[in-house]
Amino acid sequence: MAAALQAQRLFLTASTSSSSSSSLTTRPRRTTAAPCRAGLRVPSGVQTTTASSIPADGGLKLDWIDVTTTSGSIASSPADRNTAVDKLRAVAEAAADRAEMHDIIGRQRDNWNHLLLHSTNSLTLAASVMAALAPAAPGTVAALKASAGVLLATAAVTMAAVNRVQPSQLAEEQRNATRLWRQLERDVRATLQHEAQQVTQADVQDAMDRVLALDAAYPLPLLPGMLEKFPKAVEPARWWPRRRPQQQPKSSSTTTRSRSFGRRGVRTTSNGWSQELEEEMRGLLRVLRAKDEHQYLTVGKLVLSINRGLAVAGPALAGTAAVAAAFIGTGDGAWASGAAAACGALAAAVNTVEHGAQLGMLFELLRNCAGFYRKVQEDIEAALGEADVERRENGEVFRTKVALLLGRDAAELRQFRGMASASVKDDDIKDYAGKLF
Repeated sequence: MAAALQAQRLFLTASTSSSSSSSLTTRPRRTTAAPCRAGLRVPSGVQTTTASSIPADGGLKLDWIDVTTTSGSIASSPADRNTAVDKLRAVAEAAADRAEMHDIIGRQRDNWNHLLLHSTNSLTLAASVMAALAPAAPGTVAALKASAGVLLATAAVTMAAVNRVQPSQLAEEQRNATRLWRQLERDVRATLQHEAQQVTQADVQDAMDRVLALDAAYPLPLLPGMLEKFPKAVEPARWWPRRRPQQQPKSSSTTTRSRSFGRRGVRTTSNGWSQELEEEMRGLLRVLRAKDEHQYLTVGKLVLSINRGLAVAGPALAGTAAVAAAFIGTGDGAWASGAAAACGALAAAVNTVEHGAQLGMLFELLRNCAGFYRKVQEDIEAALGEADVERRENGEVFRTKVALLLGRDAAELRQFRGMASASVKDDDIKDYAGKLF
């Protein structure tokens, strides 16, 4: 009993001395660290020390336990979390509004394509008929000649303006933008519904980046800001933000060492990833770049060159017909009537092929398909570029998502494992990765 009382007296003395010394030397507080409680338990059977074994200053040395945590492991304050949730709700409302706007404008521009196509062809064909009948009616040749010339000139100007803006391509841009804005709205609302307690400012910034990327990819204004309809170089459409380099934790105590899958042939898995799965993704990445994306860009260049030629030929033929109509009824103008009628008919045919077949829409569709495969490539590169497999998305889930995007079964991706070998040349690759389109 006396020994226990003596130990208690010594512990109280040490606590008093340590509290007095801490009032002089202030230790830095970690505002981001959660408070921790320490307890001291003395097991039974431990012998107490005598007063002679206590240090002369009577102090008890206690080592500080430095607990460091990463910023991502500490939940944000309720106020910051509520602010982030409100911002995400604003992004969702903006995405819904944008989708409605693009849908309305897309329908309007699709109507432009049909109305302008039929109106221009009606003007051109009516003027061609007038030019052909003018020599047969000597009393009304001046009126027919003037009417034909005015209609053909109007048709030439209208064709030039329509070919410049490509209404069918504008409508396709708005249709694709509507789909992507609705997709963004669904993603944001799903985040708010299932992960409202874990929303951070990084989620808000990611949503804002997607909004800005979509605004730049599919602008609403017609002039100025319209996308170039006849670009010099054909590039895949890009409606997603460029990925920011991920910052790895600097502290060795908070960094998870990246894992290696070891030697080839040894099956080791971590977070759903394995050496075989990585080889599948690398082979798939190579096929997407060499075959799928390349195919759509090649066909897109062909369609663009055809559309560019027709866009020049239509107004040129209509303008030639208008000039020829001016010579109808003159002394040497026997040829003028036939030239005006023939050029007008050819202009109507060219205009029908260009806008009736909607070559502008076809070119935009090919750009979007190439952009789709480019995005799949970047997703795969981002996953493989993360050295720490624990920080990646689960490998099996990622594999299923990629298979769904390509219209394939997940088991079919194994055939691309051999494409990752450097011995396989791009010309030796015959199959395409995508089956969806």
